[in-house]
Amino acid sequence: MTNEKTGTAKRSHDPFFRWLFSDTTHARNLLELSAKVNLELNEFLSVVNLDTLVRIPDSYSEVDETGEADIAFRVNVATGAPVLVGILLEHKSGRDVGILEQIDRYVHSVMRLHEENRVFSGFPTMAIIFYNGRENWDPLKLLENGYPKYFHGSVLPFKCTFINMADIPDSDCLACEDTETGMGIVAMKYAFDKDKLLAVLPQFKSALQKMSGNKASCLLQKISLYLKEYVNQSILKELSMAFKSIGQKYGFVSAGDVFRQQIADARVEEQQKVKADAEAKALEDKLNTARGLLQDGVSIEILTRRFNLSEEAILGK
Repeated sequence: MTNEKTGTAKRSHDPFFRWLFSDTTHARNLLELSAKVNLELNEFLSVVNLDTLVRIPDSYSEVDETGEADIAFRVNVATGAPVLVGILLEHKSGRDVGILEQIDRYVHSVMRLHEENRVFSGFPTMAIIFYNGRENWDPLKLLENGYPKYFHGSVLPFKCTFINMADIPDSDCLACEDTETGMGIVAMKYAFDKDKLLAVLPQFKSALQKMSGNKASCLLQKISLYLKEYVNQSILKELSMAFKSIGQKYGFVSAGDVFRQQIADARVEEQQKVKADAEAKALEDKLNTARGLLQDGVSIEILTRRFNLSEEAILGK
């Protein structure tokens, strides 16, 4: 489906991003890692108290697994005053020229549901766009269309910043004590770069082995399902080998097991295709031979019996 307003393809938001960063612990670690590469976000985190981070539930209108926005939180300011600030985590894996208008609608429809919890009439909100697409993109450059730089901070009715997940260093992800967040970021940032994916993702193996079986199992399965949309079977096979011992250690259905099943399914599909192609080629050869003999004067009755073909097939009717 295409968005008539923006001309972009409309698709459900990435469930992997929502699953992982709906958790306040993972969201906090994502924000702190991102703040290392984004000065504006770093300044924002310095004036709020992340210990008070609370997710706004998905009971508000138009926002669910296929809604317009990903995840919303509220947080107290660092001064201790009874004032709430909103945080939006908006994920994009492709360009969207309507992103700022989308966030504006979201701020007005979601953040105003909590007026009874705040002192001031406004609900200041920081919207953070997380991007992990193939191409370089900065949606905030849309503000340059007609507005001098002086006005950029005044154009939007909310604060907005942009994080290209490719800018978050691998070293920070690997060093993150929250393995789920670090590994999730790597899986997303290299979903379109198979060489980097194969080089970095297996480096989390020792960290995974320190996790409980259930948590590690869930994480590996979620990542395997996420990557299935982006990488081919050969990549899944290599990752399967990298994580194989983890599944053996815990005895659970790991990503490696999922990868192996995908590979087995792909192998059956490939064998079926090869068989169908061979049968089609054999039929084509029979038809060409029969038609050649027909031109040489062999009767159609003899040809239908000899090649087990219909007259219509031989005559091309």
